[in-house]
Amino acid sequence: MRLTVATYNIRNISDRYPERKPLLGAAFASFDADIAGLQEVVFSPPRQDDFLAQQLPRRGYRAFSVESRPKGGNAILCAVGEVQAHETLDLGERRAVQRVLVVLPAQTTLWFVNTHLHDPAAEGHVRERQAEAIVEWMAEAPAADATIITGDFNCTPLGEAYAVMAGAGFRSAYLEANGVEPVVTWPSGIQAVTMDTDGVPSCFDYIWLRGSVRAISARVAADTPPPDDPTIYPSDHFAVVTEVDVSRGP
Repeated sequence: MRLTVATYNIRNISDRYPERKPLLGAAFASFDADIAGLQEVVFSPPRQDDFLAQQLPRRGYRAFSVESRPKGGNAILCAVGEVQAHETLDLGERRAVQRVLVVLPAQTTLWFVNTHLHDPAAEGHVRERQAEAIVEWMAEAPAADATIITGDFNCTPLGEAYAVMAGAGFRSAYLEANGVEPVVTWPSGIQAVTMDTDGVPSCFDYIWLRGSVRAISARVAADTPPPDDPTIYPSDHFAVVTEVDVSRGP
């Protein structure tokens, strides 16, 4: 079964959100994702995950969320299969990981996982510990045909958390499809008083694959400003969108 998968840090309601909101909605609609992992989602009404789901009403998204920070957390929007479980794990430092077990046609099973790791650039050891906790959590999970992990890992391809994921047998979908990682997924180029300036522009957002799933294509999305204002983007991150093929394991 082919699925379109997205990961997107939507930057909560900071950075000129009233101007960003219509851009964010249009960007999400353009992904036409079957399942998406979102980070920095605000859940106090009106919920941002509900807003994004409403951009594609024909999809009938089901939302699964975990609040991990005072002003928001992570959300999964799923429009395929039957979701049989939703579980969360506290990673410390006000961070969390969530997973849903999705049963696809032909009884193919998929763990879809979404997270947002610790952010100070100099504290890679914390992200390393959080990635190790995710790997251990998934190793203890009931078996599934495939696993997809999405998120803002706040680390470059040379970072400790990236090495943990690769060392555990997870493959970056973008790398698998294109032979290289994106040059930049943060920052987008947005200009705002509250914009995040901690770190060097690089790739921080990933879709990881393991099991009977392969990347067919992958792209960076939501990466252009409107033609009349080059200082604003839908978010301070770009999205990563991939098409994958999921099949029954041997």
